[in-house]
Amino acid sequence: MTDGGGRRRAYIGSFTAAGGRGVIAATVDPDSGALSLLGAVDAVPDPSYLALSGSVLYAVSETAAGAVAAYRVDGEGPVPIGALVSVGGSGPTHLSVHAGHVLTANYGSGSVTALPLRGDGTVVDDAGAVLRHEGSGPVVERQQSAHAHQVQPDPSGRWIVSVDLGTDSVRVCALRGGTLTLHHETVLRPGSGPRHLAFHPDGERAYVLNELAPTVTVCRWDAAAGTLQPVGEMPVLPDEPVGDAYPSGIVVSPDGRFVWTATRGQDVLSVLPVEGESLGRPGAVPCGGVWPRAIALSEGFLYVANERSGDVSWFAVDPASGVPRRRGSVEVPAASCVVFG
Repeated sequence: MTDGGGRRRAYIGSFTAAGGRGVIAATVDPDSGALSLLGAVDAVPDPSYLALSGSVLYAVSETAAGAVAAYRVDGEGPVPIGALVSVGGSGPTHLSVHAGHVLTANYGSGSVTALPLRGDGTVVDDAGAVLRHEGSGPVVERQQSAHAHQVQPDPSGRWIVSVDLGTDSVRVCALRGGTLTLHHETVLRPGSGPRHLAFHPDGERAYVLNELAPTVTVCRWDAAAGTLQPVGEMPVLPDEPVGDAYPSGIVVSPDGRFVWTATRGQDVLSVLPVEGESLGRPGAVPCGGVWPRAIALSEGFLYVANERSGDVSWFAVDPASGVPRRRGSVEVPAASCVVFG
């Protein structure tokens, strides 16, 4: 998505309950990576995570009621379209678009929802398909029940993969005829608290970022069988952390050479070189703010939504070393994520 001058657009989510402006549009300078804010729309409470599909932007409403909103973004700024639709679960934290459906990971209720889309991109207001996760983990204050944190299709498009912090597991599901069916569950180390997963460009490896133990679990992905197999677990910080350390976001470089993560509490970005079926020793740089909730990679720049300092910072990535170097920031109160058109 570009504006009339050919500049790309970015869209930023934020927590309205903490002073955020809702969904904010921005232009992206192609040379510097700098964001220039345009308009904002606060029609939906706490649009904390966004997904763009063509000219339609989708947002979760991360509330106890749990809902999804759609916006048309082929004009000057986001324009709400259709109704705010219930996800049939509470506290959705992530969403993606796949096979004519919006998929949501509902942290509060520990479930995944698939809501059908109309031809114009609006969300069909029915219960959709809801698949509830079952289980718990050993970290009592965080893992008393299931907490689905992320859901996305695999690179082959055959499967839906959901990451559950509460059950220390990753589930592989099939979406057929509008119904979600559990196909396979991969159990990770107890107490690791998996949060997000990113696939390697080769479609044969995946990296699971663990929130409760600042590590990445490296896995083999078999798209034909729909199975995920852990092969190792690596720290995301170069040294033992002092104080809180809660990893939040993970991305993989398009050439598959580097993995980047963000860690709240330590407020750093880490770069880990890909070494076959392992990851090398991480390096880390300050994230440019406080409490980096999400990161995104676009055209050689790494963007960080710093929730508590209220900004989005951008970094130029050294193509040889993968080390991010801060280039600037823009004020965005209670920033939660960034996506690019």
